[in-house]
Formats: sequence, structure tokens, C-alpha cells
Amino acid sequence: MILYLHGFRSSPRSYKARVVGEKMAALGRASELICPQLPASPKEAMDLALTLVERYDAAELAIIGSSLGGYYATWLAERIGCRAALLNPAVYPLKDLDKHVGVTTEYHSDKVFEFKRAYIDELGALAVPAITRPERYFLLAATGDEVLDYRDMTAHYAGARQHVIEGSDHAIAEFGQYVDDVLGFCLDGAADRVR
Repeated sequence: MILYLHGFRSSPRSYKARVVGEKMAALGRASELICPQLPASPKEAMDLALTLVERYDAAELAIIGSSLGGYYATWLAERIGCRAALLNPAVYPLKDLDKHVGVTTEYHSDKVFEFKRAYIDELGALAVPAITRPERYFLLAATGDEVLDYRDMTAHYAGARQHVIEGSDHAIAEFGQYVDDVLGFCLDGAADRVR
């Protein structure tokens, strides 16, 4: 089972979420993907994620997290003990998201939501100062990320499997080229079956 966690202001309709969904469907495994719309509250988002995966054993679960979803995925992987693939993950969202406190919209629907100042404290409660089992992580980071610094990512996930893309952007516009590697990692060495 794979849980996909989108980033800040994003949704299950994001490009990367759709690519993952399409690939899982092509593999005949669409029913093994959970891709919820996450609440703006980090606490509520993690409560939802835990509810969605509570019936799965850590060995049969992997999480894909993009941007802020990568921050969430790291907290969940440490708590549950499952694998996590991280796509340009936020490492220090407290400094990055403080400027977004207030009313804003989702990227894919223009739905209005409020990012409250209290959510910054909720994010702080989910911080993972250092990962404990690097072999459980796969980092896909782009040097051209215009939102987050890939060097923070590579340092935070030291010892993990890492693929650093020269150039690209925060959205990883060419993610279709990397989805097989991401799913191969998530499906526990199933890279040959994914291709």
C-alpha cells in the first residue's frame, strides 16, 4: 500500500500525484494507492494519515511525500517504521511557511482556506531532527528547486538513497522520468516489475 501526501496548497490533482496514480493503474494496482486531500492543519493532516494507514503493517506500507508532504512523510515513517520516498521535501517548513499565514487558495481548485498561525506550532511538533534508519528513505531532489534548497534535503537525509536532479524545479516537471524508481523503492525492490 502506498500513501501519497501532497504539498502545501496542493491536492491529489497535482501533476506528481496524477503520474503516480496513472502508473499504479497501469500496473493493475490502483487500489493500493491512497491519495487524500490533506487539511490545512498539520495535526489534522497527520491524524487523517494515521487513520488511513492504521490497518497496514509497516512492512506493507510506503509513503510518497512531495514538498510539505515530504516533511509529513518523514514524521510518519519515523513513527510507523515504513519506507518513504521524498520529492523535494520541506526540511525546515517553520521558516518557509510563516510568510503564508492567512487566507489563500489551493493551486488546483482555487478553493479558499486559511493557514493559521497555530499551524506553525503544529508543524514544529512534527519535526524530525535526524532520521533513524536512512535505508528506509529515498530522496529525489532537484538542484533547480526555486522554493526549497536541495542541500538542506541531501544533508537531512544523509545515508539515504538519493537521486539529485541537475536543474529541474520544485514541481519536478519531468517527474514521469523518475516515477519508476520511486515506485520501485516503495514497492520494496519491485523496480523490475514496475518497468
